[in-house]
Amino acid sequence: MSTDSEQPALAWLEEGGALAQSLEGFQPRPQQQAMAKAITELLAGEGVLVVEAGTGVGKTFAYLIPTLASGERVILSTGSKTLQDQLFFKDLPVVCEALKLPLKAALLKGRANYLCLQRLELTLEEGRFTDRREIGWIRRLESWSRLTETGDIAEMTAIPHDAEVWPKVTSTLENCAGLECEYYSDCFVAKARRKAQEADVVVVNHHLFFADMALKEEGFGELLPAADVIVLDEAHQLPEIASSFFSETISSRQLQEWSRDTLAEFLVNAKDMPQLRDKLSQLDKAVLDLRLVMDAPGQRSSWLMMRDRPGIIEHTNALLEVMQELEALLVEIVERSKGLELCHERLVELRERLSRMQIPQTDVIQWFETFTRSFSLTATPLDIAAPLQRCMETLPCRWVMTSATLAVGDSFEHFTKRLGIKQAATLKLDSPFDYWHHALMYLPTGLPEPQQADFVEKMVAAAIPVIKACGGRTFMLFTSYRAMHEAAELLEGEFDYPMLIQGESPQREMIDKFRELGNAVLLGTASFWEGVDVRGEALSCVIIDKLPFAAPNDPVLEARLETLRREGGNPFADYQLPQAVIALKQGVGRLIRDQEDRGLLMICDARLRTRRYGSVFLDSLPRMPRTQKLEVVERFFSAQPLKLPSTPNLNETHAPISP
Repeated sequence: MSTDSEQPALAWLEEGGALAQSLEGFQPRPQQQAMAKAITELLAGEGVLVVEAGTGVGKTFAYLIPTLASGERVILSTGSKTLQDQLFFKDLPVVCEALKLPLKAALLKGRANYLCLQRLELTLEEGRFTDRREIGWIRRLESWSRLTETGDIAEMTAIPHDAEVWPKVTSTLENCAGLECEYYSDCFVAKARRKAQEADVVVVNHHLFFADMALKEEGFGELLPAADVIVLDEAHQLPEIASSFFSETISSRQLQEWSRDTLAEFLVNAKDMPQLRDKLSQLDKAVLDLRLVMDAPGQRSSWLMMRDRPGIIEHTNALLEVMQELEALLVEIVERSKGLELCHERLVELRERLSRMQIPQTDVIQWFETFTRSFSLTATPLDIAAPLQRCMETLPCRWVMTSATLAVGDSFEHFTKRLGIKQAATLKLDSPFDYWHHALMYLPTGLPEPQQADFVEKMVAAAIPVIKACGGRTFMLFTSYRAMHEAAELLEGEFDYPMLIQGESPQREMIDKFRELGNAVLLGTASFWEGVDVRGEALSCVIIDKLPFAAPNDPVLEARLETLRREGGNPFADYQLPQAVIALKQGVGRLIRDQEDRGLLMICDARLRTRRYGSVFLDSLPRMPRTQKLEVVERFFSAQPLKLPSTPNLNETHAPISP
C-alpha cells in the first residue's frame, strides 16, 4: 500500500487539507488532530495506545488517516455489524478517495452472516418446513444463491433477520466441513477469507475478532490475517465481549440444532438405522425435560446452586446417557459422509462440555440462564486478562483502543486492568461540542432513592412536566425492563406525544420512526444507551432513571466481586463504580450528537447529590450547567437568554444562553 502524496498525514486533517477539500462540511478539530498525532507516534514505535475521544472528536478519521497512510496492514474492528458496514461502505472510501490511497480493503463477518450452499442443499433435501412462508423463503434463497457474489445475508432484506430459516442455511464452526465440503470452491466464507488475506485493510467486528482470538488461544485461529496495526473502536465493549468468547457454553439450542443437523444427515445417508432417529427423539425429549425441571424463565444464577434442586442431577445424567448412546451409534457410520463425521465430533464436544459443567472449578464461574423454552449453561473465566494477553502476545503489532467512554475521571486504570494491559500510552480528549452553552443538567429534588417502592411513580411525575416543556422529543433510558414497563403505564394518557416502547418493534425501526415523528417519547433499556445517533431537534431531552449499577444478583458479577474481596480489594470502588460511570457516560452521550444540537439531561437518582461517590459520576460527564429548579428547565426550552459566567463554575446553578 502506498500513497502518491508527500503531504504528512496530519496535514490532511488541517484547514485546507485533503479532507477539507474533498468532504463538504469538514471542520478541523484540535482533538481530532491530537488523536491522529498520538497514533502516528505509536506507529513509529510499538505498544498499545488507549484513547477516550468524546462525542464529536471525529475519531474514525483520526485513526483512519495515520493507519492507512502508514503503508502497513491494518485490521479495523468495530462494536457492531452496523458500524462495521458504515466504516467499510462510507468512511473508508471517503478517506481513500480524499487521500488518493490505492489500497485493497475487505469486509469480513462471522460465518453465520454468509449463506452456506451445503446446508441450503441439505435443507432442501430434508424438506421439513414449518409453514408456507418458510418454503417461500427457502425458494427465494435458492434463487439468490445463484446470483449473489458475496453470500452476505444482509443483502437478503426480504427475509427478517430473526427468521428461523437462517440457522438452517448458515454454518457454524462445528458443522462446517471445510476443505472436504463439495461446495468449498464456491464457499462464500472461504471467498471472504481469501479476500481478507490479500487485503491491506480488513474491517471486522469485535465478535468476529474475539472469536478468532479465542481460537488462537486453542492454537487454531486462522480467520484474520497477520496485521501490523489493530484498531479496536468502541473499545469499552471489549471486556464483556472477550469474556463471552473465552467462556464455554452448552445450550438447549445447540443440542436441538445438532439433533436437527444429524436428522438431516440421517435422511440422506443412514436411513437403514431407524434406531438413530429414535435416539434423536429421546435426546430432544431429554433436553425439554431438563428445561422443565429448571422451572421459571428469566433465571440467571449459579449452576452449582441449581444442581441442588430436585430432579436436576437426574435429568442432566439422563441427557448425558442419551448423548453417549448416540455417540456409539454414530461411530458405526461416520465413514459414510463428512457430515456424519462432523455430527459425531460435535456431539463428543457437547457431551464433554456438559460433563465439565458438573465439576466445580476454581478459575471460572459456572452459571445458567433460563428462557421461555430454552436454557444455557456457561463457564466464564473470572479473569480475562491472562488469556487475552496470551493472544495479544501472539500478534506482534501496534494496538489502538478507542471509545467515547473509557476513563473514570481522568484515569484509564479500570479499563486497562480488566484487559491485563500493563503498559499503555493513554490520551483523553474531551468533546469539542459546546455543552456549557448548549446543554443543561437537571437534578430534580424531592425524589426517593431508587430502592424505594414508589421511586418509579415519583420519577415519572417529575419527568412529565419536563417532557411537556420539551414538546416530546425525549429519550427515557431505564436500567431495567420492569421500570420501563411501569413507567410506560404511568405515562399513558399524560400527554399527546407519540410514545415508542422498546420491544414493540425492532430497534432500527423505532429510531427511524422517532426521527420522522419529531415529537416522540421513546422508552428504552440497555441497547438504547449506546450506539444510537439521533441528531437535530427530534432528540432534545434525555431522562435517565437511575445510576446504571449492574444487577447485584448476576452470578458472574457476584463471583468477580467475591474474588476482589478475597484479594483485599474494594469491590465497589474497584469494579462496580467504574463500570457504572462508563455506562452512564454512554447514556449521556445520546444527547448532543452534533455541533448545533441543544438539549437537557435529566438524571433522577438522588444519590448523585446525597452520596460521596456522586462526584465521581459528575466529574466524568461533560461540563455543563446544572440546576435543581423546574422553572430553569422551562426557560431553557422557551429559549429565553440567561446571563452566564464566562467560565464554567460547576458549584453554581445556571441556565445556558440560547443559541
